[in-house]
Order: sequence, then C-alpha cells, then structure tokens
Amino acid sequence: MIDAKEADRLFREYRATGDISIRNKLVENYIYVAEILAKKFAGRGVEYDDLLQVASEALISGVEKYDPDMGAQFTTYITPTVTGIIKNYFRDYSRAVRPPRRVYALASKIRAESNEYFKAHGVKPTVRQLSEKLGASEELVMEALEYRSPVSLDAKITGGDGEGHLYDVIPDSKDNFEVFEDSESLRAEIAKLDPTERKVVALRFIEGKSQAEAGKILGVSQMFVSRAERKIVEKLRESLL
Repeated sequence: MIDAKEADRLFREYRATGDISIRNKLVENYIYVAEILAKKFAGRGVEYDDLLQVASEALISGVEKYDPDMGAQFTTYITPTVTGIIKNYFRDYSRAVRPPRRVYALASKIRAESNEYFKAHGVKPTVRQLSEKLGASEELVMEALEYRSPVSLDAKITGGDGEGHLYDVIPDSKDNFEVFEDSESLRAEIAKLDPTERKVVALRFIEGKSQAEAGKILGVSQMFVSRAERKIVEKLRESLL
C-alpha cells in the first residue's frame, strides 16, 4: 500500500497525463474503501458482490475526478461519495423490485381485510377465508401473503426525538474515523467538542458500543446517536480541512 505522499504524487501525475496505468494503481491502492463500504451495506436485500461492483465503479470515478489541490485527503473525499452512490443504488433497486401487479393489488386487499377481520373476531383470518372473501385462489393468496414491500433507505420512521429516515438508524462502522489521517490533530479537535459529543465518540469509537447501546447509556434514542455521530464526523472533517 502506498503512503499519502506517494499517492499525492500519483494523483498529480494522473491529472497531468491521464495515464490509465496510474489510475489503476490508485484504484488498487484504495479498493479497500469500496470493500469496507460494500460490507457495511450487505445483508439488506442486495448481494455483497453487487454492492462491491457499485462501490468499485464509484471509486474509479472518484479517482478520475479527484483533485489533490482541493485540500482534502482522498479517503476523506471518496468515503461520502461512495456511500451516497450506494444509497442511491438501494433507492433505485427498491423501486425496481416489484411483484406482479395482481399480487401487489391482492396484498393490499389482504392487509385491509385481515385488519377488519381481526377487529371483528380478535384473530387473523385463514388463507381459505381470505380466498373465499376476496375471490382469489388459495395459491394466489399465499403468494400475496409472502410479499413484503421493499423498504427504501428514504423511508420515514418516527423515534422519541422526532421523525427521520431509515438511513438515520443504519449504524456506521467504526471505520468512520479512518478518513482522518492525522491522529494528533484529531485528538485536539475532539477535545473541543461539547461533553455529550465527546461521550458519543468515546462510546462508539473507543469502547465499540453499538448506536443502540450508546443510546441506552446516554438515555437517548438510537436515532439521536446516529444523527449526533454524523454531525460530529462532519464537524471534525470541516475543522481538520
């Protein structure tokens, strides 16, 4: 793995020459970023290999566009870029994955009928009862019952501290602080945070607590911790740049 000084030299040489071999060397050096971020989002309905391909393509594009004179380390620049592209991929994927129209329509009717039946009888209706009530075969009812709408990362959720989006409570990995390469400067900036922010940093990135665990210790929701964490990272990024 090449060091930061050599990477800076290669980026400048690539911008001057457009040499594909230099680009490929830089991509190979930073492919671990794509791997980390692909693993972070794996297991949510999309295969890791597909996510890695999306992340890798974003990484290549980032290498081609990156300007070392912008003042940010490449990892600082590329991490939110790749993350955003992966989230967009999830949104597009969730819109694309749809059941046959008849199954989608029947699933909606089943939910409504099941709710009404439960209110009247205190139990859920059987497949046969739904089939007779809705005039559909039992096989089609079972297929519709198995259907679950894909969930978008933009889906609204409500927590104790207000409304947010699903991506607000997807935990970030401890690799979040890897974008900050000057540890001494980082420690100095962390010392300037307010007490609650320093506690979030300590729980999440030193003690390795999950967002839910940190929330319980602090007496707040996971959503609050997630938002605070993102705010802290952005604040540190701005300070260190």
